Amino acid sequence: MQSDLELDCAGLLCPLPVLRARKRLIGMEAGQVLAVLATDAMAAIDLPHFCTQAGHEFLGSEPAEGATRYLIRRG
Repeated sequence: MQSDLELDCAGLLCPLPVLRARKRLIGMEAGQVLAVLATDAMAAIDLPHFCTQAGHEFLGSEPAEGATRYLIRRG
């Protein structure tokens, strides 16, 4: 899936991917898609949970060169 912005959080441990995603999403417009590249396995739990609580839409994840790419639509 195409994203409007990409955020590289590879190598960062929980909760940094979520904190950086939150900060980046604040500057985005509603409906835009943020791709978060993360290597921490906890991101698979933390990012969907964050989206539910913050009113964003978690679009899913896909493998990406030694990491996972998580897609979030700004609410």
